[in-house]
Amino acid sequence: MTDTVDLQKMVDVAVNALEDVKGKDIVVLDVAAKTSLFQRMIIASGDSNRQVKALVNNVAVDLKAQGFEVLSTEGTESGEWALVDAGDVVVHVMLPAVRDFYDIEALWGGEKPSFHSGHAKPWSSAD
Repeated sequence: MTDTVDLQKMVDVAVNALEDVKGKDIVVLDVAAKTSLFQRMIIASGDSNRQVKALVNNVAVDLKAQGFEVLSTEGTESGEWALVDAGDVVVHVMLPAVRDFYDIEALWGGEKPSFHSGHAKPWSSAD
């Protein structure tokens, strides 16, 4: 478990890395009360498969440069939904249509971003 200062620094590094490559609709969720696997989930959108891959790569490179361990990256083959697992912080980057379809913000109890289509989902958050 990362202490609070290091956790906030990890989140800041990841969010800045996403902003550097023009990531959109960045959301940070505190999921510590919902799972013991990680404490924060960061979700962002990229406009193309290439940008999704670049966003994930930039997050991984910046976290490593700041001394944080990156356990794995996934999904960079297709670039529709990719993620960085940095232990206490997990970063998801998706194309807008994929993000809208899976709506993981709602599943984890976050607010639905304004870009969503507004259709009700047949499931509820993991409260």
